[in-house]
Amino acid sequence: MPISIRRMTTADLDRAATVLGDAFADYPWTNWCVAADSHKQRVTELQRLYLEHMALPHGLAYTDDAHNGVVAFIPPDLPEPDESLVAKIVELHGDRLERAVEAEERMSAMAVPENAWSLATAGVSREARGRGLGGDLLKVGLAELDRRNAACWLDTSTHRNLPLYERHNFTIADHVVLDDTLEVWRMHRPAV
Repeated sequence: MPISIRRMTTADLDRAATVLGDAFADYPWTNWCVAADSHKQRVTELQRLYLEHMALPHGLAYTDDAHNGVVAFIPPDLPEPDESLVAKIVELHGDRLERAVEAEERMSAMAVPENAWSLATAGVSREARGRGLGGDLLKVGLAELDRRNAACWLDTSTHRNLPLYERHNFTIADHVVLDDTLEVWRMHRPAV
């Protein structure tokens, strides 16, 4: 049976945040920069905030009809978040916020293609992994960026993600090791 991918709506937020919270609960980046106490809950809420306040109103976000996967892209001209949103994000990072700030400062020196969109998040529920859903979601979102003649970039902190992104025409542009433990790869995909 073919998978049906569609644009996300606000009605999808709770399930999408749950899927992403589960997908990123044991992800190296979130383990490193989101507090350990109530970790999965914090990650889920962070994902919900990013979807609700950034991806849905300003970017592109997709899910499948079964709500097992999510992908979101953010435009290069994303408005600055308001103070109350920043305060919530700071609170959710907890005692590891300083790590996130230091990492962002270091990573800001890594090149990003001009006017490129960011692949902000992509995740699939544990029960739906290994069936190609992540690739299908990427394909739909990237096809829209291609229609807009837009380049894209992403950061990943899992080496096993590299082949997936390379299949979608991303190439490694940079690599950094943070705090001698966390690796991050920056990848670029040109406009078509």
